[in-house]
Amino acid sequence: MTKRRRGVETVTKGLANYAIAGLAGVLVVLSGNNLWSQGTKSINIIVPFNPGGPQDTVARVLTEQVSRTQGSTIVIENRPGASTAIGNEAVSRASPDGSTLLVNGVALFQTPYFKKVNYDPLTSFEPICNFARFLPVILVNSASPYRTLADLLRAARSKPGELTFASFGPTTAEQVTFEVLKRAADVNMTFISYPGYAPAVNVLLGEHVTAVLADYSASAQQLAAGKLRALATLSRTRVDALPDVPTMAELGYKDIELDLWSGLFAPANTPRDIVARLSTWFEAAVRVPEARARLIDYGFQPVGICGAEFKSLVRKQYDEFGRALRSVNFKVE
Repeated sequence: MTKRRRGVETVTKGLANYAIAGLAGVLVVLSGNNLWSQGTKSINIIVPFNPGGPQDTVARVLTEQVSRTQGSTIVIENRPGASTAIGNEAVSRASPDGSTLLVNGVALFQTPYFKKVNYDPLTSFEPICNFARFLPVILVNSASPYRTLADLLRAARSKPGELTFASFGPTTAEQVTFEVLKRAADVNMTFISYPGYAPAVNVLLGEHVTAVLADYSASAQQLAAGKLRALATLSRTRVDALPDVPTMAELGYKDIELDLWSGLFAPANTPRDIVARLSTWFEAAVRVPEARARLIDYGFQPVGICGAEFKSLVRKQYDEFGRALRSVNFKVE
């Protein structure tokens, strides 16, 4: 068995196991020493996505590691809905004592661009740590005639509006990236939104859409089985799991990059000593070889950027997202 196939099987089994755990509402919880210096506290981490998805999987790997090393009690609560706004708002209203935290990514600050929310993505939260980056890829069914991205875009130009492109949406970074690609490549394709990567991949397998933008972890099994074909990655550099698949920059679209990640946030005004302790715990967890290996096997790139550097990243991407929306005159339909 090849190393790549072993890794793919690990991805598949790992995500399935975490999905089962999430649906049961159970996380392996280890109790022991007091979490804070005064009194016993447990941590409730809200993940505003369904169980088994990328954010949920990363959160479970790292909280399990922190529980093991710190003897703490950590419970994950999946609270999806309203483009993550429901979970985000719950954390923004929580007591700033470190007992309620949020795991989210770019959805935290993209949703307020499209709808009224009862929190500010930059001032209602304290960024703690960037855990891992995801690996977004453009996929087609292996039965399709499109062997390269150029093939797909050429067909789109010859059939304006007929070809379809699916991803997580609506009003997401994925959809905005699609609109940027449409303009850059001068093509007219129809975007179809799904509530996650897995449903989009499923309709691609059924040949109900032309192409899909999804995270590698959601498509690894089908890629290994030869059912799907990857045309391009939207990461800055080539993906180790897909060494033969070019980046968008290599294909001539140097400004098209989708930086998707998973990070930990606390409510604003959480005391500095608590933020520092959480930052230390989770940064250390990302660097534990076993945890890193599990993240990589699941198809994620471990990061471990914490504190001021992570806060700067959030601010930078919030501004970049706004510029991308304006560049394509994006409107909510």
